[in-house]
Amino acid sequence: MKNILMTVMLLVVVVLLFNNIVAKEGNGTKAQIQTQGDAANLRIGTINP
Repeated sequence: MKNILMTVMLLVVVVLLFNNIVAKEGNGTKAQIQTQGDAANLRIGTINP
């Protein structure tokens, strides 16, 4: 029983960390990747062949 409780608590902590680090609106990892990708697309789009 103790092992199951520890496992569930660990999973809850992992989910909370994911939400706070990766999926956070505005300044999470996902938002930073999106911003840098948009900037790269803009630079590539302005290249004149």
